[in-house]
Amino acid sequence: MNWSSWAEFFAMGGYGVYVWGSYAVTFACVIGEILLISKRRRTLVKRYGLIHDSVTEEFSDTKTVQNTEKTSDTKEISDGQRDFK
Repeated sequence: MNWSSWAEFFAMGGYGVYVWGSYAVTFACVIGEILLISKRRRTLVKRYGLIHDSVTEEFSDTKTVQNTEKTSDTKEISDGQRDFK
């Protein structure tokens, strides 16, 4: 289609209200979805970030204890292997 002016283009042959209204509603929904997703992400980071930090601290304490146990187990195994050779 060829339009002789911008007014005819925006009028869309009498259907401009429906066409541009559809674009406006779609744009509003997309922007709304982006805002809701970013808000949800911030909430999840805030909520689970605190839990993750406390679990990480507990895990690091447990890991230190496990490493100490593994070191003593390794020494016992190495002593036992010396007996077999």
